[in-house]
Amino acid sequence: MGKKKDSLELYFHIPFCIKKCDYCDFLSGPATRAGQEAYIYALLREMETVSKNLKKRPVDTVFIGGGTPSVPECDVMEKLLQGIGKNFQLAADAEVTIEANPGTLTPEKLALYRRYGINRISIGLQSPENQELRALGRIHNYQQFLESYHMAREAGFSNINIDLMFAIPGQSYEGWIQNLRTVAKLGPEHISAYSLIIEEGTPFSARKLDLPDEDTEYRMYEDVAAVLGKYGYYQYEISNYAKKDRNCRHNEGYWQRKDYLGLGLGAASLVGRERFTNTSDMSEYLENSGNLEKIRTDRETLTREDEMGEFMFLGLRMTKGVSKKDFQEYFGTSIEKIYGEVLEKYKKQGLLLEEDGRICLSRAGIHVSNAVMADFLL
Repeated sequence: MGKKKDSLELYFHIPFCIKKCDYCDFLSGPATRAGQEAYIYALLREMETVSKNLKKRPVDTVFIGGGTPSVPECDVMEKLLQGIGKNFQLAADAEVTIEANPGTLTPEKLALYRRYGINRISIGLQSPENQELRALGRIHNYQQFLESYHMAREAGFSNINIDLMFAIPGQSYEGWIQNLRTVAKLGPEHISAYSLIIEEGTPFSARKLDLPDEDTEYRMYEDVAAVLGKYGYYQYEISNYAKKDRNCRHNEGYWQRKDYLGLGLGAASLVGRERFTNTSDMSEYLENSGNLEKIRTDRETLTREDEMGEFMFLGLRMTKGVSKKDFQEYFGTSIEKIYGEVLEKYKKQGLLLEEDGRICLSRAGIHVSNAVMADFLL
C-alpha cells in the first residue's frame, strides 16, 4: 500500500469560552485565569512528551481551536506559542491558524499572534444580524465583529476566515442571502457556511424553535455557491468557500487523511493507521498530560477496509472528490474492484459524477452526502 507523506498537522484544543452558546456541544466552558494557566502548563507537558516521539517530522499546518483561543491573555498564550516553536519543526511555509471570537481580540493579542508566526485567523461571526446573534446566545454584536475584523487587518492578517451559520431560528431565505452578501463585501479570503444543527443536551434541544422548513433550508444551502461566486469565491468543500489559493490547508489535510496530532482536552489524532482521542476529563488531563498512555482513549488500529472507507468518505467532502489514481497507489487495487456496485448505483441516480479520473458528488449528491458517503464504509 502507498505511503503517507512524512509531514504532520497539529491541532491544539483551547477549551475556554466567556459563555457557552445555546447551540454548542463542543468541549468548552468558562475558566478562571488560574484554570487557564494550569491547562496551558498541562498542554506544554503533553507537547514535550509528544515531540520526543516525532523524530523531527516537519509540521505543515497548525490549528489552534476551541472553545475560544482568543480568550486567554497575552502572557498565558505566549507560553503556549513558545512551546509550539520549541517542540515542533514548522515548515517555512506552514499555515498557522487561530480561532477567535469578536469582542475577545485586542491589538496586543493580534501582535502577539503575528510575532509567533500565526498567519491565518478564523473569526466566529455566525450572523451580521444582531437579532440572530441574540437568538443563538452569542455574546457579541455585529459592530464588535467589524472592530475585530478591521483590527486583524491592521495587525497584518492577510488570510482571514469568517464563520457563518444558516437555518437560524426566525431566519428567512432572503435574510440569509443578505447575510452572505454583507460578509462577502468585506472580502475575507475564506468563508465557512454551515447550517445550524440541533445537538442533544444543548439548551436549543430543549426549546421549541422557529426554524426554516426543509425546502427553505435546501435553497439556503444550494444558493450559497452562486451568491459567493459573484464575489470571487469558489466552493472547494461541502461547507467551505475560498478565494483563489486560499483553501484552508489544515482542513484539506483532514479530508485527505494526512497524519494529524491533536493535543489538549478531547483532541483527536490520526497517526499512521492509529486513531485515538485524548480524555475529555479535565482533572484527568491536568494530572496526566505528560503520560500519553493515561490520557489517550478510544484507540483504534485501522484495517485496510477502514482506510479505504475513510479515503472515500472524507475525500468526497471535497468538491474535486477522490482520485482513482491515488486510490490505486494507496491500496494497490482499483477503486472499481472495491466499490464498483456502489459507484454504479449512485452514478445512475445522478448523485455521483466521474470526470478526468476523479469521482465527486453532484449538486444533488451534496444534499444527501451523508447517506451516499456512508455506503462506502465497508
